[in-house]
Amino acid sequence: MDINQIHPELRKATASFPKLPVTNRLGRAITRSLLPLLLPRIKTPAGITISKEKTAGGLNLRIYTPTGNKDRAAMLYIHGGGMMIGSPAMDDALLASTASELDIVIVSPDYRLAPENPYPSAVDDCHSAWSWLLENAAARGVDAKRIAIGGVSAGGGLAAGLVLRLKDEGGAQPAAQWLFCPMLDDRTAQNRSLDEINHFIWNNKMNLSGWSSYLGKNFGTDNVSHYAAPARRTDLSGLPKTWIGVGDVELFFEEDRAYANKLSAAGVACELEIVVGAPHAFDGLAPDSQRAKDYLAKAKSWLKSALLV
Repeated sequence: MDINQIHPELRKATASFPKLPVTNRLGRAITRSLLPLLLPRIKTPAGITISKEKTAGGLNLRIYTPTGNKDRAAMLYIHGGGMMIGSPAMDDALLASTASELDIVIVSPDYRLAPENPYPSAVDDCHSAWSWLLENAAARGVDAKRIAIGGVSAGGGLAAGLVLRLKDEGGAQPAAQWLFCPMLDDRTAQNRSLDEINHFIWNNKMNLSGWSSYLGKNFGTDNVSHYAAPARRTDLSGLPKTWIGVGDVELFFEEDRAYANKLSAAGVACELEIVVGAPHAFDGLAPDSQRAKDYLAKAKSWLKSALLV
């Protein structure tokens, strides 16, 4: 991909971002070990506490809590990493600021990673985190009827898959879903012509590793659950209001736009925010850019409105 396709404000950060060596076992191990060392230090907003908890099943949770104990909304937010890498701490800057600005509790699960833990491990962990949040809502001053589910990249796909699973189970439902450049469709990875484009930040060869690691023997077949790949779901009716944000030059653009259109066609209130010239997860890549600031401001404004009822 030509760097000139990237918006000028984002080019420097995009060009300097290293190719993550996630397509082989050694590369994944190195990336996992180095990521915690590369996370930027953030100044936690005043009044926000970042803590750790465990579910009864031993799942680690990272929790962002405003001061006080009152009737407030909450969100379950799921980190990205192509199903193979990543941790909740990667999203400290976004989640701490969102918890502060919207006065909400945010819970982020440290779900099991592929290929060591293929589907349904990750979505099962996210489901456990959802159950924990519901069970502990009253103790944490959370209104259980005002909980959103969100995520970025692979975490956005997990969020969408979890929302589908909760819809089918028929229990407590999320008030909204908040999806940043979600990884929704395993069939994108099967389209080898996309390899030639070589998208910045996350390309289709990396995507192939992610999906094949997560789906295992089912990758490339028709035996893929829509809880794993939400784009495979045919009926999206009855889902909560949805916000999807994506750059127009990234790998997931077409699948994200198609999912947004399918949601709207099913009668779901869906807002699609397309950012011209933005690569994958650009808001985390260049957080100080005006483009990222405007994008996140719109996203947070939408989420605030969605959680008012």
